[in-house]
Amino acid sequence: MAKKILIVDDEAGIRLLLKEILKQDGHHICQAKTGKEALDKMTAAPFDLLIIDYHIPILDGVAVLQQLQEKGIHLPCIFMTGMFEMLVDELEEMDFVTGIIAKPFHVHELLKLVRGTLCETKS
Repeated sequence: MAKKILIVDDEAGIRLLLKEILKQDGHHICQAKTGKEALDKMTAAPFDLLIIDYHIPILDGVAVLQQLQEKGIHLPCIFMTGMFEMLVDELEEMDFVTGIIAKPFHVHELLKLVRGTLCETKS
């Protein structure tokens, strides 16, 4: 069953790559390039999964997740970061972070994480 996934990254190439891979896997994809744009999209419509970079403009990825939690919006989240070593402990403590992947990542590794996360969240 197709899931609705929001990809948030300020790098157009990463957004395009993930969009193509996840569309081929049968999902509906929306994109945002800033934290504010991501919040606007998530408050306007529900998503099944959020894939978000830590370092994005306006609001970083952690601030976006904190605001979602304050608004009562809960959804599984995969965090992408180039600062994996520095952030892994902080991110693992956040309830809504279901996966963390270091940039640069292998496409197959991310796809496996997405599939595993979506399988875990089936009702």
